[in-house]
Amino acid sequence: MTSAVVPPGVFEFLDATHARISQHLQVLRLLVDRIATDGLDHASQEKAKEVLEYFNTDARQHHLDEEKHVFPALLASADAQVVHAAKRLTQDHGWLEENWLAIEPSIAAAADGSTWFDTTELSHALDVFEALYQEHIELEESLAYPEARKRLEAVNTDGMGREMAARRAKLKAQTQAE
Repeated sequence: MTSAVVPPGVFEFLDATHARISQHLQVLRLLVDRIATDGLDHASQEKAKEVLEYFNTDARQHHLDEEKHVFPALLASADAQVVHAAKRLTQDHGWLEENWLAIEPSIAAAADGSTWFDTTELSHALDVFEALYQEHIELEESLAYPEARKRLEAVNTDGMGREMAARRAKLKAQTQAE
């Protein structure tokens, strides 16, 4: 899991998270392809653990960040296109969660050293997950974030950053206590 510290620039942090999501999607694709062709080895197990932890924690926290701090400013817009984008992005979060819940048991199995899952089905589910994430990130970076930046430029976003960091610190503490 990433550090509980959120950099001062909330949008820079959100952009950096998109880069990390893309990196983890690439790792996940390589992992699934490797398991399909070469089977499961120790290195693949470790990668599965890494990807599993990321999408179960940081990716979900990122969606909460947006729903709590970015989308409300967009939903308050008088521009119907901006409001529609915010609603679509919120809906995307639900679809991404559903897609992840379909993928997660197979990745958890791989992390535990088991290959009971069908790699062809997993690869297909990953195709959908990757495509939705890529479209989602593209819409956020091309429309949602620029619009939210404009709407929030007069707002001190330090509180947003502190809330994001505190939520991550709490999650990390809970995870470590388990």
